Amino acid sequence: MTSTEDRLIAWLRRRARGAGGERIGDDAAFLPRGGPWAATVDTQIEGVHFLPGTDPRLLARRLLAVNLSDLASVGAVPRFALLALAAPAGFDHQRLLASLVEACRRWRVELVGGDLARSPALTAVLTLVGSRPAGGRWVRRSAARSGDALWLGGPVGLAAAGLELLRRGARASGSRVRLPPGFPPGGQLAAAARRAVRRHLLPQPQLELGGWLGRQRRAAAIDVSDGLSLDLGRLCRESAVGATIEAGALIDRPDLDRLAHQLGKEPLPLALSGGEDYVLLFALPASVEPPARFACHRIGTIHRQPGLHLREEGRRLPLVESGWDHLAGGSVRMQERKRR
Repeated sequence: MTSTEDRLIAWLRRRARGAGGERIGDDAAFLPRGGPWAATVDTQIEGVHFLPGTDPRLLARRLLAVNLSDLASVGAVPRFALLALAAPAGFDHQRLLASLVEACRRWRVELVGGDLARSPALTAVLTLVGSRPAGGRWVRRSAARSGDALWLGGPVGLAAAGLELLRRGARASGSRVRLPPGFPPGGQLAAAARRAVRRHLLPQPQLELGGWLGRQRRAAAIDVSDGLSLDLGRLCRESAVGATIEAGALIDRPDLDRLAHQLGKEPLPLALSGGEDYVLLFALPASVEPPARFACHRIGTIHRQPGLHLREEGRRLPLVESGWDHLAGGSVRMQERKRR
């Protein structure tokens, strides 16, 4: 089954066939069809994507990072940005814009225009345009094949733990993170909590990894934004395949285990459906491994039979597609997971 958001996109692709609908389905659109440019757009809305009171400097960096992650997943080199910013009266526009310009310089992106408007709630929309590098090819969700190995470009679940800490009162300004009232103040747990908050607020787009994937003979990729299982389902549907992932490969992370215990959560659901990780999930032929410098880890296998499964404690179980669905108004579970 698919999410409300995915059903609407599938309807749009059918409706817009012959008018651009056939280009919909990856993290960026290729312009012209299969051409040298990739375009993507993302929105950050106060109260939906970030908590009220978030430092505008952090918001600007986050806005750029989540868009860069889309370009990373298709193997693009970022080039140009356009910002549409709607903010309430009294908002410090210069604080956000100065931080965005600084972040653009860091990632070699030119901020070339946009739009300003007034709105009761802060809403920032960024459009990015990237180019296909010389010697590279576009990385598509539809390129996975049976027998491929499934990889993650980094840990998942920590960003969701960071969001939970922010909901409980953690605050960040610049590089400083203040933990929630009553949270143990020192030691490994506090350090892990600060890393989780930063991971939620300031994801690191994996552009170099995306570029490497674009130089392979075949690779399929998606960035993990709405939840690992939900985004894996999207990749598999585009490729008309299924996948089995190993539970142990997801939760063998000391930071995630410590934080999940402290927050009263289970680490596996955080990893599978927490979302906001912005790491690349990708499939490669089994004979190909990403270089060690990317610190990727293998989490499963692509197979011909459609559907997702989880191997846990020696059992192969149907895997729930779960994660964030904007049109459903929050976290969703597309099917019930049953032991067999």
